[in-house]
Amino acid sequence: MVTLYKVTVFNGLPIDARTTNDVFIKLVGTYGKSDRTKLKMPISFTSTQVSCPVSIGKLILIKLDKTACFVCLEDDWFPAKVKVESPDGETYIFPIYRWITDRKVHRFREGTALRACDDSHPDGRDSREQELKQRKKDYRWDVYAEGIPGIMKAKNVLSLPSEVRFSLKKNIDFGLTAAAGLAELTLKGIAHSKDNWTDIKDINRVFSNKDTKISKYVQEHWKEDAFFGYQYLNGVNPILIQRCTALPENLPVTDEMLLRPDGQSSLADEMKNGDIFLLDYKHLDGVKANIVHGKQQYLMAPLVLLQKTPDDKLMPIAIQLKQTPSDDNPIFLPTDSEYDWLTAKMFVRSADFSEHQLNVHLLRTHLLAEVFAVSLLRNVPMVHPLYKLLLPHTRYTLEINLLARNLLISKDGFFDKHVASGGEALFTILKRSTSSITYKSLCMQDDIVERGMEDVPNYHYRDDGLKLWDIIQRFVEGVLSFYYKSNEQVKQDSELQKWISEIFEHGFLSQESTGIPKGLSSVAELVKFVTMVLFTCSARHSSVNGGQFDYGGWMPNTPISLQLPPPTTKGTTSEATMLKTLPDIGTSAEGMAVLWVLGKLPFDFVPLGEFPEEHFSEEIPCQLIKDFQGELEKLSVAIKSRNIGLDIRYTYMDPALMENSVAI
Repeated sequence: MVTLYKVTVFNGLPIDARTTNDVFIKLVGTYGKSDRTKLKMPISFTSTQVSCPVSIGKLILIKLDKTACFVCLEDDWFPAKVKVESPDGETYIFPIYRWITDRKVHRFREGTALRACDDSHPDGRDSREQELKQRKKDYRWDVYAEGIPGIMKAKNVLSLPSEVRFSLKKNIDFGLTAAAGLAELTLKGIAHSKDNWTDIKDINRVFSNKDTKISKYVQEHWKEDAFFGYQYLNGVNPILIQRCTALPENLPVTDEMLLRPDGQSSLADEMKNGDIFLLDYKHLDGVKANIVHGKQQYLMAPLVLLQKTPDDKLMPIAIQLKQTPSDDNPIFLPTDSEYDWLTAKMFVRSADFSEHQLNVHLLRTHLLAEVFAVSLLRNVPMVHPLYKLLLPHTRYTLEINLLARNLLISKDGFFDKHVASGGEALFTILKRSTSSITYKSLCMQDDIVERGMEDVPNYHYRDDGLKLWDIIQRFVEGVLSFYYKSNEQVKQDSELQKWISEIFEHGFLSQESTGIPKGLSSVAELVKFVTMVLFTCSARHSSVNGGQFDYGGWMPNTPISLQLPPPTTKGTTSEATMLKTLPDIGTSAEGMAVLWVLGKLPFDFVPLGEFPEEHFSEEIPCQLIKDFQGELEKLSVAIKSRNIGLDIRYTYMDPALMENSVAI
């Protein structure tokens, strides 16, 4: 008696997902295989009957291949999933969600997640081995520069595997956004201007029609000390500030400098009370600043003290622009002349641009996310629970990073042409930042404690981030605990151990001092590490990416380069010298344009918690995803409610506005 299996194909969301080619399927079960059968295509949801002489048992995998029919050319196909209904009433879902671009036979596993030790059938084990063998060919490690995390080996975008490249919609949106910004600058005749600004109000005409509420606020308040301090809590670089319990030896600030007569609290008392905070840009010390438009640029490595006031504001009280104290390196104070103090703050904000972009943004989100993704794709098969959990958080990361290397941090790229920390300085800063990175600094709770920032008022980044970390951790723990019932199962998972091992080697350069584990020995260790990965690829990137134009759209608040050296004596600055110090018109415009592109929500934005691709099929993981979405929605509502009462709304940790991956 013939056994019939009903096969239904679901095409993916890309507008060019369908194929005109002939598509064939073969079912593989525990007792046998079907014949290669042509599917009814290209219409999605059309069912095909696959007949077998006898039952082939529980389905393990399907084999798909396609070939051009007589009148059609070879084209690409993006199937989402295949549903197979067996004669005994069982329904099997085979998640695919990838491009099939050739005539090869492609194997896809049934949706139930399986660790290697659970994959007992020979066909299943063979499929697993063949998949990883091919992936190691497709995804190879490369060294971009010594002393920084490894990257994926790829010459250009076309050399990337199709499954990790931008969708057609993404390509169109990304290209049009960048082109629009450049065209606007060209029409205004300022894209290539080497002239200096003569009136600071003229800066507003660069992108006046693209202002945000925050960028307008910045333009009005950028000179204010309270706003200067606020940015280190809730701006684009909220991870540099730390509580200062003892003055650094190279920052000789005294009570006399701060005009504190006898009877008032001393600096030592205020440090003891926990009211003094430090910004230290030591990664920038002594780097050779870039040359822009033929002119030497200047990049300082400041030390900054801030004080919490009785009304819970953070106010800068001392700025030293170089790391080594000397007579020509004065400590600037709020009591100095207007332009001495403003110029000192401007050099700090310029240093913060480079620290933020290269250490906090590029290294700690983009480069690490690439390491996590490449190791996952090389070592973990599609059927593995870790792959299903983390794959959504790798979306577009490899292509966006390749574009960044080719357009932003390459020779003759944006940094090389326009930024003080471009050229030789860029790799010096990246190497120093890589050597100082620690596991604790990547884990939200540990980082807050280590920097002594547990109880600082109005620290929205911390408040929202800790809640988000907790939600993510509970989700990760629920999913992984479903598959790993004991510590021994974690230890024995060779694919999992290879994943973490390559991350340790290529991401953290095998440096045990980082605290990054090179192996995992317990469920708790696995949960924490995977939480860190998921948090890095979503929440951390959102927190340091989303506000780039908000806080840099008014260029004087975040100069990407400075044309004059800092004053070596007090009383020598003026509005005229400040304007000459700021980057020239063309450099300013280019910087503002790049920040506008990078800070813009993409057209095909996927928020944290949304999983358009259904990789899990078991009831418990699917329910955990729904619970996760519910928790994220509650947090989003709470953040929106809190923001109503704020002069500057903090939205960068709002899950509803947070990309699921490093995709921009």
